[in-house]
Amino acid sequence: MSSKSPLGLALGLGVISGTHHWWMQRVSAVALALLGPWFAISLLLQPDLGYLHAHAWLAAPLNAVLMLLLVPTLVYHSWLGLVVVIEDYVPAKSTKITALLVVQFLHLLVGAAALFGVLKVALGSAA
Repeated sequence: MSSKSPLGLALGLGVISGTHHWWMQRVSAVALALLGPWFAISLLLQPDLGYLHAHAWLAAPLNAVLMLLLVPTLVYHSWLGLVVVIEDYVPAKSTKITALLVVQFLHLLVGAAALFGVLKVALGSAA
């Protein structure tokens, strides 16, 4: 059984229904539905949000691993959503391609910076 549509098979285009994109949005949403509440509750339970407490919290292996899962999942889910908006609502092809490239670059930049920040705080010194 193939996930390709009959028209996609006939034209040799593969999946033209966006099924993979749709599934990835749902999978990342489920991951965020689990990771988001953990993150929010963890922040609410902190006595203060200063560096020393953030370091102590991220120094715990479970918190560090969950944050390292939360960041790329959040960035990926955000990117998937913006791609849909751009593809659906930007009419000019050149503007659409430029917007898609800018959004992808910015999401990679933000994701890398956030992962670097998590690792720096988690592995850095408390002083």
